[in-house]
Amino acid sequence: MGSGFAEHFGVLFLVVFAAAFPIVNPAGSALIFLDMTRRADHRLREELARRIAFYSFLVLTVSLLIGSYVLSFFGISVPALRVAGGIVVAAAGWQFLQEHDEEEPVAPDAVQEQSSRDGFLAMAFFPFTMPITTGPGTISVMIALGTSHATHDPLQHRFLFDAAALAANATLAVVVYFCFAFADRVQRILGNTGTTTLLRLSAFILFCIGVQIFWSGVAEFLAPWRPH
Repeated sequence: MGSGFAEHFGVLFLVVFAAAFPIVNPAGSALIFLDMTRRADHRLREELARRIAFYSFLVLTVSLLIGSYVLSFFGISVPALRVAGGIVVAAAGWQFLQEHDEEEPVAPDAVQEQSSRDGFLAMAFFPFTMPITTGPGTISVMIALGTSHATHDPLQHRFLFDAAALAANATLAVVVYFCFAFADRVQRILGNTGTTTLLRLSAFILFCIGVQIFWSGVAEFLAPWRPH
């Protein structure tokens, strides 16, 4: 029985992790994070990475456990969430594609340095966590997973699924932390040209993900009118 329990737990863990990982895309998101914090030092990036990882875990878990109830309370359908979320994610990807590598002014004194630090920390949830890391696409996926395991499954399975999902979310948050905290190490290895190339590629992938999320929502809206 223990072996079967562990195997079932492992399968559920992989289902949640595999569903969320490609959309979260920690490595690609980390390069965008690195570009937006190019004037921050390594210690500040580590602090930001801890906050982003924690917020990402919260977004994933809340979306999984109560996301469907929140949408129901406000009368928002999952297709509507995907359409709106796809627009937001695609717009963010397009913005990053259009940005030029402009140097930010160096803070002339300690007051401005502290102000810059506070400004970066204020960005930990928006936009670093949402929509860059765990945006509407991730939320809709987690809501769909939570809903599919909440209605017809036995209570024991639901508890097992929730435990596996929490473990998967925690693991993904740890991956997010390491990718973000040590993104500058990758920059040193790749150099400026390699980093800029991968950044633009990541921004394009983010744009494509947004378009795909948007199209999935539109397809769900149009499904009742399709000829059978």
